[in-house]
Amino acid sequence: MNTLTRRGFAASILATTGLAACGNGIGGNGAGEIDARVAATQNFMFTRYPGTQDLANRAAGMLIMPLITEAGLGIGGSYGRGALKIGETTVDYYSATTGSAGFQIGVQQSSQVLFFMTQDALLNFRQSDGWAAGADVEYAISDQGETLSAQTTTSLSPVIAVIFAQTGLRVGATLEGIKYTRIIP
Repeated sequence: MNTLTRRGFAASILATTGLAACGNGIGGNGAGEIDARVAATQNFMFTRYPGTQDLANRAAGMLIMPLITEAGLGIGGSYGRGALKIGETTVDYYSATTGSAGFQIGVQQSSQVLFFMTQDALLNFRQSDGWAAGADVEYAISDQGETLSAQTTTSLSPVIAVIFAQTGLRVGATLEGIKYTRIIP
């Protein structure tokens, strides 16, 4: 006999809502869809946060992840797809995934761009089978319209992550590590 507990019911509602909200294009038009989303995200970022244009001009490359969706209820995860650009050219496509466990509940979406500020950082990223963000990444987070801090444009960090356009609500303390893996869309 199967009985549906409150916890099971809440988990199924959260999972359904999270999957419906993803909009990450799983099973979509592949590279063309990713390219369109990457271009729109890059234009939005440059318009909303003008200091990022300077970062882009100085960066060896940029990984643009237009939409990363995180969902969790005790156990959670996230997923998104994007493209690595060197100059104006898209050179590879990547997915970003995480798994997490701990006190957490909710769904959240955001955009993120990794600026590889040195050729070595870019080479290390491209040569890895699955690259995980580590201690050498400096984060600049803004979910409001203000200018990102001046430190983000003058940093000596080899990788700068800019996270913006956050929507939804996800609360809780978790142990997470995002992993970027090259994909063929």
